[in-house]
Amino acid sequence: MTDQAPRIDMTRIATEQRNPASAELDLLDTLEIVRVINDQDRLVAAAVARELPAIAAAVDVIVEAIRAGGRLIYIGAGTSGRLGVLDASECPPTYNTDPAMVVGLIAGGDHALRHSVEHVEDQPEAGAAALKAVNLNARDVVVGIAASGRTPFALGAIDYANEIGAKTIGLSNSPDSALFRIATIGIVPLVGPEVVTGSTRMKAGAAQKMVLNMLSTATMVKLGKTYGNLMVDVQPKNAKLRERAVGIVRDAADVTDDEARTTFADADGEVKTAIVALRAGVSTDEARARLTAADGVLRVALGEADP
Repeated sequence: MTDQAPRIDMTRIATEQRNPASAELDLLDTLEIVRVINDQDRLVAAAVARELPAIAAAVDVIVEAIRAGGRLIYIGAGTSGRLGVLDASECPPTYNTDPAMVVGLIAGGDHALRHSVEHVEDQPEAGAAALKAVNLNARDVVVGIAASGRTPFALGAIDYANEIGAKTIGLSNSPDSALFRIATIGIVPLVGPEVVTGSTRMKAGAAQKMVLNMLSTATMVKLGKTYGNLMVDVQPKNAKLRERAVGIVRDAADVTDDEARTTFADADGEVKTAIVALRAGVSTDEARARLTAADGVLRVALGEADP
């Protein structure tokens, strides 16, 4: 006789419930189908809003960890894992972070970004192994992502992170889940049943992406990676980003386009260096020195904020 996996009581998982608003989805015309989806998507922002205190608490933990030399590590399976990898991968070009500062891990590895590797999510030891492979330490923060809040891969990862003393954050879409109970901080945007039952790439995934955007963006703001709402640490590695960088210099320094372009070139494409040089009326070498002394925080280098 072959071993059988334990049964999962799906009736107790919020993301597996049937949605009465889409009960006859296949009988609707096209416009009605997309209207139902849109109506349900409207619920996502409100669900995230209810979790803002927990999200803010998580950001403060992440900022403290990174300032102490730790990392932000996202880990999950399927859609949840892909969203974590996506958010992590966008930090270096947007905020000029070291790729090792924000890390995204998905069950099944990079192959799973394009292919279904669903069986790995049932292995808690695989979650722990993924963190061991990146040398997780007590200074790091681990964000476990799982719509159901019960994915063994994510739970195994969080259990291991707790064991070695890392801070843990659980992001799920089901109330009082195992993930919520074992994480240091639980973030639970309750979006309700999906339009297509159990298809958590929809509302649950949208909520997760919104939360991850908040975690990384608010963290980068608090680390001095913006000036106002300008992304002053952008890496100008293509034509679009170079034009964006020039525009940022122009707007932040309140100078003409020609002045911004000239100083941007003199600063070897360093946005913050160009801004300090223009606003403080100093050479680009002096601007770099001021930024170094200010640990790269533009407002501190300009004397607009305390170190």
